[in-house]
Amino acid sequence: MPETVYEIHSSYLEAGADIIETNTFNSTMISMADYELDKKDEVYLINKTAAELAKKCCVEFTKKNPKKPRFAAGAVGPTNKTLSVSPSVENPAFRGCNYDEIVEAYYEQVEALLDGGGLPSSTSQLNLSRV
Repeated sequence: MPETVYEIHSSYLEAGADIIETNTFNSTMISMADYELDKKDEVYLINKTAAELAKKCCVEFTKKNPKKPRFAAGAVGPTNKTLSVSPSVENPAFRGCNYDEIVEAYYEQVEALLDGGGLPSSTSQLNLSRV
């Protein structure tokens, strides 16, 4: 499976992309519970490995052409839960998770992406890891 992702990353870089992303969209502890992967070490490994793979591709392509640096952006969030709307029609005040749980989920994801050599990005801010 990592070979397939590596090939996809390489294809984008071959086609001229300057930025690739880690394909970790929705890879938070909260979202991964749907797949019974909501263990801290599993979520960490998914995100860290994805960042390492994207970074590796960027390093290789930048070495081929140092005048054209490539960047790995870590995809952060979202979750499959919301803080603004209740999942329960019967109880509009109910929330599927709380603010602290969202913060913790994002923190864990960002930590793993950084450990893997990438810098996180989200829809509100784009951070790039220069090779």
